[in-house]
Amino acid sequence: MRQQFWRVFRLLALLSVVVAVIAVVLVTRGSGEVHASLIIATFLGVAASMLLGSALMALMFLSARSGHDEQATPHISKENEDE
Repeated sequence: MRQQFWRVFRLLALLSVVVAVIAVVLVTRGSGEVHASLIIATFLGVAASMLLGSALMALMFLSARSGHDEQATPHISKENEDE
């Protein structure tokens, strides 16, 4: 399970970098002077946001797939089956 998470995480990290590069390209295409601090802030902000969101989503899916969710809340599953 751990290997699968790291494989998915590496792919999502690559996706985050690609999206951040696209964001930087779009910002630099605008008119006017673009400072290096704006480029760095755009890259880091977009990459960190994408990486955090995708890592949390990957953890959620892996947790659901491994069965940890059912082990943590057995009484809720039983209540839903009764209804």
